[in-house]
Amino acid sequence: MNISSAVVTGAAGGIGRALAARLRSTGARVVLADIEEAALAGAAAELGADAVRTDVSDAAQMEALAAAVPDADLVCLNAGIVGRDLGAPWEVSPEDWDRVFAVNVGGVVNGLRAFVPRLLAAERPAHILITASLAGLVTFPAGGAYAASKHAVIALAEQAALALAGTPIGVTVLCPALVRTGMSAEGEDPAAIAEQALSAVRAGTFAVVPDGWADAITRRAQWLATGTQPEVPAPASGD
Repeated sequence: MNISSAVVTGAAGGIGRALAARLRSTGARVVLADIEEAALAGAAAELGADAVRTDVSDAAQMEALAAAVPDADLVCLNAGIVGRDLGAPWEVSPEDWDRVFAVNVGGVVNGLRAFVPRLLAAERPAHILITASLAGLVTFPAGGAYAASKHAVIALAEQAALALAGTPIGVTVLCPALVRTGMSAEGEDPAAIAEQALSAVRAGTFAVVPDGWADAITRRAQWLATGTQPEVPAPASGD
């Protein structure tokens, strides 16, 4: 698909900024959204893009963002946080559960509610790119509220794709492993992840999964289908 106008949440850094930079390099108009005002302004100035300070957990602010980009043909629901408590579920504070789910899950829900009716009303091809995580496809013993939230994001992306089947609106869910962002000092280059994501959008691919993890994802499905006790996931040997 031809992307002429896009909006990216969580765009002040990491994958969001990389997505915005790649889109700008192709000539697309991009509106950046983020809660971090200073970093957002810096990114907008560097990329020559518009910016709207947005807390994705606030439904009214997401409605205002959607109203500011009425011609969007790509909506990147990318904003997310890790949280402070990354242990087992019972080791995570109630406050962390609430905040992580408000941003990671609520941000996607608010984005879908704000943008999808507008995209459908426009009756033209468009696409929604949702950033989840490998942590939403396989399950590790820790990961705190972040891991559970990303499993919910995968389900939301599947629901959206199924509900939008037969319409001009496509859905892609991005499921990276470690990426060098404000969340991690290690991992893949955000620019490479952004390129993979946008290639998948153009190809109409639903899920973007890290190399080496397909077998682990399949094993998880088999455990669930057969009632087998789960094991800690690992990439394929040699990857």
